[in-house]
Amino acid sequence: MLSRDKVAIVIPTYNHGSRISDVVWKTTALGYPVFVVDDGSTDDTAEILASINGITVLTHGHNMGKGAALHTGFEEVSNASDWAVTLDADGQHKPEDVENLLEAVKKGERPIVIGSRQGMDGENVPWTSRFGRGFSNFWVWVSGGPKISDSQSGYRLYPLPEVLTLDVHALRFQFEVEILVKAHRNGIPVTEAPVQVVYQKGAERISHFHPWKDFLRNTTTFSRLIFQRIFDVIMWKRK
Repeated sequence: MLSRDKVAIVIPTYNHGSRISDVVWKTTALGYPVFVVDDGSTDDTAEILASINGITVLTHGHNMGKGAALHTGFEEVSNASDWAVTLDADGQHKPEDVENLLEAVKKGERPIVIGSRQGMDGENVPWTSRFGRGFSNFWVWVSGGPKISDSQSGYRLYPLPEVLTLDVHALRFQFEVEILVKAHRNGIPVTEAPVQVVYQKGAERISHFHPWKDFLRNTTTFSRLIFQRIFDVIMWKRK
């Protein structure tokens, strides 16, 4: 397993005031450096984070998107660590599953490890999450990315600084699918490890995913990636 002193945890958050404290406390208990990126929250998230000792808080002046928050975290973490684990602030992920991601890295390899969520057929899992995962998995592969089971999972291990060199344009949720395609095209391995998932009941669940708006954003991202793949193939054949 990877050396603990080479790993830091990045938690992007936006208006997760009712969940963020519990998520951060459970994460800090693991003993890794924890970086929380507040992506312009307008609720009490900032005040809650300020009351927690032993973490690094990075703040966006306004909401820029999950992808932008992750990039900010990666830039900061790369100054001292070789790897960044990302997990969501909504309580969906169990921090102790970090070890599953680390154990998936073989000696001498530097892959992206995706936490493949188990139990996605559970009672509280919304249909949009199940449909979105299948939709995304297919189009990530068509776009020239890896063939995987959970391309939408935000629970991941990223090698730094490799992923910072990828030309990823998406700033919101689409960042997490685009980076897989770009990584695969650039020879960065992508693998998976099982993780648990917790979906709160409807009214208790915090989600900033907007099915129709983000479906359109996904479509735009995948169209751009597919056209780029076609263009690259044409240019390669002309050489």
